[in-house]
Amino acid sequence: MFPFSGVAEAMGLPGTGSGGSGAGGFTGLIPLLLMFVIFYFLLIRPQQKKAKQQRELLSGLKKGDSVITSGGIYGRIAEINDTIITLEVADKVRIKVARSYVTAVTSTGQEAAPPPPKKPA
Repeated sequence: MFPFSGVAEAMGLPGTGSGGSGAGGFTGLIPLLLMFVIFYFLLIRPQQKKAKQQRELLSGLKKGDSVITSGGIYGRIAEINDTIITLEVADKVRIKVARSYVTAVTSTGQEAAPPPPKKPA
């Protein structure tokens, strides 16, 4: 009735024509193992890669880097220690931010290049 009788047995469907349960314990685990493999490659592994990139970003921060925080604050690192970063967001305006809230480095100490001039139409 079903082309994959092992899957049908694991789902507990009657009428698969097997007559006995023989290796029913192992065939019942196959769908669970398959689901775990799919979850690993679609959810767990990408999450681990993203966390590793964030750790590398935070460990590579240095004084003078221009950064963006998770709250959307742009600033330049004026001071840095293990857990707190002091950002200079304007002339003589400094704020303290937890190091873990830095999400991106925009440039390394230089201002971003101005956009190219628009050509007249």
